[in-house]
Amino acid sequence: MHETCIVTVVQGRHTHLAHQLRLLSHSDPHSPHIVVAIDDRTVARVVEAHRGHRSVDVLSLSSHELGLPLAAARNMGVRHALARGADLVVLLDVDCVLGSDALARYAEAARECGPALLCGPVTYLPRWVVPPTRPAWLSELRDPHPARPAPRHGELHSGGDHNLFWSLSAALTPATWARVGGFCEEYVGYGGEDTDFGWMAWAAGVDLVWVGGADAYHQHHCVSSPPVEHLEAIIRNANIFYRRWGQWPMIGWLEDFADRGLVRFDGYLLEAIGR
Repeated sequence: MHETCIVTVVQGRHTHLAHQLRLLSHSDPHSPHIVVAIDDRTVARVVEAHRGHRSVDVLSLSSHELGLPLAAARNMGVRHALARGADLVVLLDVDCVLGSDALARYAEAARECGPALLCGPVTYLPRWVVPPTRPAWLSELRDPHPARPAPRHGELHSGGDHNLFWSLSAALTPATWARVGGFCEEYVGYGGEDTDFGWMAWAAGVDLVWVGGADAYHQHHCVSSPPVEHLEAIIRNANIFYRRWGQWPMIGWLEDFADRGLVRFDGYLLEAIGR
């Protein structure tokens, strides 16, 4: 029996988590779920109230003094999923809900592709949209992010740009996880760890494949552009990435920060100004 296991990392966002759990209980009632709660005791109560009859394990992780240890939390969740025998692990951001065919399409792609990072199209829902009661209705809202490939249902686009890997919605097998080696836990706080994971996959010769029909829908929350509230974490993580790979990630944000006089960035040096 093949088992697909979902991994979600959460701190706060309880309403978004409740919608995610509720829709999964309709579309995939037999797929186990690992929820990694970072310093959030309320998560267990949210899971119990909205998981339906699904098996959902809640793991706890303490915050890092520098911010949310997202890379470490994802590693914890994936290791737990593999230990319980998962043949396929789906990383799903707490803000996202899955379309009714998403897990089936990921599983089909995993059988066809061999070791690969599998990514599905993501639609960003408008502020006024509350996820419907049935996941099949989500398809009427489909409007995938224009900066990522969006194959038609049933299509696979291999040879993807590893810079575009994101853990909002992605899937991988145990063999792929072992080959890539997990997320680099030097990254703490916002930014960089997904791109680093994509580059680790590239360095390991692991393809990135976009999976048509594996749609996720991102629930609205307020954001800033550039994300000034995460400035210190982005500077720290960008420097880690540069040390590891010799190139800068999040280049658009770094240039925006420089234009605003918040950082000194010349392509070789990145540091905060006046901090």
